[in-house]
Amino acid sequence: GTNGETLESVVGRLLRERGLTLSVAESCTGGLVAHQLTNVSGSSAYLAGAIVAYSNQAKINLLEVDGEVLAQEGAVSEAVVLQMAQGARKLFGADVGLASTGIAGPTGGTPEKPVGTVWIAYADDRGARAVLLRLVKDRQRNKELTTHGALELLRRQLLRRESVDV
Repeated sequence: GTNGETLESVVGRLLRERGLTLSVAESCTGGLVAHQLTNVSGSSAYLAGAIVAYSNQAKINLLEVDGEVLAQEGAVSEAVVLQMAQGARKLFGADVGLASTGIAGPTGGTPEKPVGTVWIAYADDRGARAVLLRLVKDRQRNKELTTHGALELLRRQLLRRESVDV
């Protein structure tokens, strides 16, 4: 943003200009994306809801993530984060879904998916997009970087859409 404008206020303005609602499904960020969004006064006009689906069972039961995909790909995967974003849209009846899943650390990493491996995703009626992030070994920093990355993905995707006459 410029002139003191924050990333979360920019995405809020873009959502309002485009007449869109947003829902968020978070895992590794533990609600930080929703926290940032709700720091903006008036965010209730576009934020339909948010959920922290930390366990695999919550992802399955609340976001309708396919259990077989979870078992095969793991919670930290492109397939799962895309399903989380779509599931959030459906759960809250929103136009746009935003999701995050990852290994924040300092434990939990594997050679294939080390600490700092994060997937973020955006979904709307036109399709979905996921992005892989390779971050650091610091838990708090990973939560902050993932939140920033998710909001930046949202901003970029919203810029591709036309504004509506409000």
